[in-house]
Amino acid sequence: MTHPADPAARFTLDPAFAVGDVDPRLFGSFVEHLGRCVYTGIYEPGHPTADEAGLRADVLGLVRELGVTAVRYPGGNFVSGYKWEDSVGPADERPRRLDLAWRSTETNRFGLSEYIAFLKKIGPQAEPMMALNLGTRGVAEALELQEYANHPAGTELSERRIAHGDKDPFGIRLWCLGNEMDGPWQTGHKTASEYGRLAAETARAMRQIDRDVELVACGSSSRAMETFAEWEATVLTETYDLVDYISLHAYYEELDGDRDSFLASAVDMESFIESVVATCDHVGARLKSSKKINLSFDEWNVWYMRRFQEQADAEPLDWPEAPRLLEDNYSVTDAVVFGSLMIALLRHADRVTVACLAQLVNVIAPIMTEPGGPAWKQTTFFPFAQASRYGRGRVLDVRVDSPTYETRKYGEVPLLHATAVRGDDGAVTVFAVNRSQSESLPLEVALHGLSPASVVEHSVLADTDPEARNTLAEPDRVTPREATGTTLRGGTLSATLEPMSWNMIRLV
Repeated sequence: MTHPADPAARFTLDPAFAVGDVDPRLFGSFVEHLGRCVYTGIYEPGHPTADEAGLRADVLGLVRELGVTAVRYPGGNFVSGYKWEDSVGPADERPRRLDLAWRSTETNRFGLSEYIAFLKKIGPQAEPMMALNLGTRGVAEALELQEYANHPAGTELSERRIAHGDKDPFGIRLWCLGNEMDGPWQTGHKTASEYGRLAAETARAMRQIDRDVELVACGSSSRAMETFAEWEATVLTETYDLVDYISLHAYYEELDGDRDSFLASAVDMESFIESVVATCDHVGARLKSSKKINLSFDEWNVWYMRRFQEQADAEPLDWPEAPRLLEDNYSVTDAVVFGSLMIALLRHADRVTVACLAQLVNVIAPIMTEPGGPAWKQTTFFPFAQASRYGRGRVLDVRVDSPTYETRKYGEVPLLHATAVRGDDGAVTVFAVNRSQSESLPLEVALHGLSPASVVEHSVLADTDPEARNTLAEPDRVTPREATGTTLRGGTLSATLEPMSWNMIRLV
């Protein structure tokens, strides 16, 4: 840890210097047929709070409070073995299938119509983001699903949807052209050339039905893939004029007790984003195109993947229904890192215009449930909910002058990670993380060309126990609380950020 003579962190905000407007889709999430995300998560007929469709009202309430927008579905790795026809029609007539991705049995009791109904009950901000199976299927099946979902009436597939009880088209605009097709674990894994060609063929055909669909090509499954950047370049060479987005996926965990590096995870995330932007723009320049490809960061979170892999290797599943999988219980430390990842997305809002927190319920999720029992908020619920509520508007350019500390993975890293969003009403919200495990961090923010009159809220998520977490037994152990001593005088915001803390400061 370095200790400069001036321990304060500083930055300046000026509306003349902005990153870009926040797309509401930045606050998306992800529902996959994996573990208990769907079954006993969002859908549990017979639960005391279940509505007539079997959706848990307690979960619906928390999802609305979380503020999610676009919801990606039905996978994830699951989608590469998905037959959409299995998920429509009378639920009691749908087939049971083996899911190779998670070695489980899929009942298909929750399907396409139920997904759309779930989104409608969340609210008008909840938009479908449908993933297509380009692992074991291809162009024809993608077109059939598009016609079933979106064509008004008068064809066999649209009339089949109507006969199934859905008179109105689903209106799905945003489609993922497969999932993680670069990964050898993916059913139907392909080379970049094979996938790029298939994605281009699928995109071209879908645009023949509707030229205004928005399409996401698969990028690398992670920055650590050996084919990273080369994969993106090859895929985009095939698809550049046919797609709108390329995807990014990233998960972070504390490894080998290296908490300092874990707290700096967003350094890697920001570098990942900037590398993909550079690759996209290089391909565009090579093709002499004025078009910009935006980024869909449609899987991101803290995930203790090593723990899961060790357990899966030791005890392979024997095709159970909705097993307890990936049910990480998040600590205050995890929430601070999570908040920092949220800041990283906002800091790149000019190009990251879709993002999906993976996942929504039970599976590495901000919301947990017990079958037949309660639902509760994980520590990670709070940074997302606050960012979704107050991080709407225009992201201002934040360049921090901060004390630094040394990390094993990323070298010298600023203690302060921050961004700021100016709302349409002129209110300014600062989101900030102090990465120090032991020291408070004084913060000074100079406001130029901005005229908020007062600090209306400084919410902090921190705890003297960095391992504190919310559980079934103690669902409210960790919640945000009001910080004291934060002031706005003479155009300067002054605050003290507690050690290892997520902070939201609102100025109006």
